[in-house]
Amino acid sequence: MRGADERSGSLFSYVDIEGRVPSGHPLRRIRELANSALRSMDGDFAQLYSRLGRPSIPPERLLRASLLQLLYSIRSERQLMERLEFDLLFRWFVGLGIDDPVWDATSFTKNRERVLSEEIAQAFLSALLDDPKVKRLLSHEHFTVDGTLLKAWASLKSFRRKDGNDKPPDGGRNGERDFRAEKRSNQTHASTTDPEAQLFRKGNGQESKLCYMGHVLMENRHGLAVLGEVTQATGTAEREAALSLLDGWRSHQRRVTLGGDKGYDVSDFVASLRARNVTPHIAINGHVSKNGTPRKTAIDARTTRHPGYGVSQVIRKRVEEIFGWSKAVGGLTQLKVRGLSKVRARFALALVAYDLVRLPKLLAAGT
Repeated sequence: MRGADERSGSLFSYVDIEGRVPSGHPLRRIRELANSALRSMDGDFAQLYSRLGRPSIPPERLLRASLLQLLYSIRSERQLMERLEFDLLFRWFVGLGIDDPVWDATSFTKNRERVLSEEIAQAFLSALLDDPKVKRLLSHEHFTVDGTLLKAWASLKSFRRKDGNDKPPDGGRNGERDFRAEKRSNQTHASTTDPEAQLFRKGNGQESKLCYMGHVLMENRHGLAVLGEVTQATGTAEREAALSLLDGWRSHQRRVTLGGDKGYDVSDFVASLRARNVTPHIAINGHVSKNGTPRKTAIDARTTRHPGYGVSQVIRKRVEEIFGWSKAVGGLTQLKVRGLSKVRARFALALVAYDLVRLPKLLAAGT
């Protein structure tokens, strides 16, 4: 018998969201790991709120919703709220019941900006990695560092002279501008949209763009991100951030190795690593000048003669997977926030999301 295509208008609902999520769904394990980390951050959250006034949106729900935005490549907070309105999976992950109202997008954004600071995001990453089940997966001896450009939420037209001598836009709008033969630098110009963004180009022949620079310290056993940093884009930012990340992660003087690409093959940087009891597994920069003279490398046979050096050169390339996922899935190809502090918070949360995606399979494999 053919069923009738009719809609039943039930007055009451007996839907159990927990029962609607399959037992093997990937988000179950991700939510379990995230909740464990968030419970350990209860003291950090308590310091952010007063004991007086009306209850706000719980910070745990704000962060879980922000994780969903990264995991599912949701472009905006408004689109995220629309998804929460009808998606039972999203409601279950965040912690909303079937009858709970969804927040206004503006209220959600304001409350999240209050919670999602650089300190909270880094604490979230640290709490996740301090989980005993996760901690045993990490290498404590072999690491890799690398950096990537993060395009700022600002147009090149906003990059104007600091002294205000630029010709204003025609007709009160963002008029056309011809930058040919105009000398621009970070010393004389700044973006009126995002003053902390820097004009930078990755190499000769490539375009200059307003951007920040994101840096990651990766452990080599499973390629998990253990620490992140965002700086202004400069020619020395990668090496300076590498030392900062290394000092921030290490809590003892045990000898470790640090892999990196040829951009880190600089004598002062390698000397700084050796002074920190770190073996520099840096790729050799064999650039040959126009007159045929090879560049002098800072990496010698003390390092290259060991088999571990070759292993690090293979594994270090896995750090690009972190950057690739953060940009392609996490939405960091084009930043949607302005200011160094906000960019740092979003970048650290993207590293949390990346590790959460990787960890369920690693824990299931029992490695």
